[in-house]
Amino acid sequence: MVNWIWLFFLVAGFIVAAIQGNIDSVTQAVFDGAKTGVTVSFGLISIMVFWLGIMRIAEDAGLVKKLARLLRPIVRLLFPSVPPDHPAMGYIMSNMSANILGLGNAATPMGIKAMQELQKLNPHKEEATAAMCTLLAINTASITLIPTTIIAYRLSMGSVNAAEIVGTTLIATAIATAAAIVLDKWFQRNNFPAGKG
Repeated sequence: MVNWIWLFFLVAGFIVAAIQGNIDSVTQAVFDGAKTGVTVSFGLISIMVFWLGIMRIAEDAGLVKKLARLLRPIVRLLFPSVPPDHPAMGYIMSNMSANILGLGNAATPMGIKAMQELQKLNPHKEEATAAMCTLLAINTASITLIPTTIIAYRLSMGSVNAAEIVGTTLIATAIATAAAIVLDKWFQRNNFPAGKG
């Protein structure tokens, strides 16, 4: 659906430019946009490699596993329908830990594996369970301690203090996560009968 929306915007832009006689401006904007995209991408590569390397060291040092152990009591409260010794719990904790540390590349495969394991527990294969909805909500609005991608964007655009957003990002993502959990539990209470989660 999103692809159709973007296609509509592109076609509409070209049509309006052609009607107004500004097709040269559109062509120039396309080339300028491509040039800016390449420039920004090259600037981001070195920064992202650095931060992903630092985060990989933290992961290899066991920081993700230690954080997962700290999250275990919270995860048990958020996912009461998942047995504590089920593989899904390990993937959920790894996903949450990686998101908190800004390891989006590591969080995504863990989230996919967690969903696959939760699907094995799902008695109604065509519908998402309450646990699946909770994981999606938490994964989407995850608290982030180190927003590496945004810091990298800011550095590539010449920010003097690219890391100054860490505090505000932490506050914003904490509020987003709290809102996601509250709304998730509210919808669960109203939409999932007992024993279906």
